Amino acid sequence: MSASVLCDLLLLVFVTAAAVSDLMCRKIPNRLVLAGLLAAFCLQGLLAPSSGLAGSLGGVATGFFLFLPLYLLRGMAAGDVKLIAMVGAFAGPWPTLLICLATFVLGGLMAVLIVTWQGNWRACWRNLRQLPWPLMARTAGLPLASAPPTHQQSVGNMPYGLAIALGSVLVQGQNYF
Repeated sequence: MSASVLCDLLLLVFVTAAAVSDLMCRKIPNRLVLAGLLAAFCLQGLLAPSSGLAGSLGGVATGFFLFLPLYLLRGMAAGDVKLIAMVGAFAGPWPTLLICLATFVLGGLMAVLIVTWQGNWRACWRNLRQLPWPLMARTAGLPLASAPPTHQQSVGNMPYGLAIALGSVLVQGQNYF
């Protein structure tokens, strides 16, 4: 079995476990992410000592920094950010970028399905309109009120671990089909 096949199989195991956990209890365990990171670093370090570990760290950084803004905007949970960083440890920087793009598309489709299923389009549009307001006000030089921010009701809780798993399988699976 080649090194890349072994990496992809382990990645599949870890993202599947994360997706199942996210679907069942809306949480991605830190132990799972940590075990995946350790497995990826060890595997990359053993199979390609000169470039594997650097590529693995580059993938971690790529995934982490692409998903961090969404976490800061409260658009996703910290477990999702940690999971995509773990995916990056297995895949490397360029495949992680592609996995993130695929995940964003799949996550968007999942969100549309969830909002449609629950019939929350009005609340969804209200939340989307209010999301960029603080950034636009600061850019325009308007002072922001010192009142605590009002939290709008969420229009749905989405298991984004599933979108990450599907994006990973879609991108990495292209090598086999």
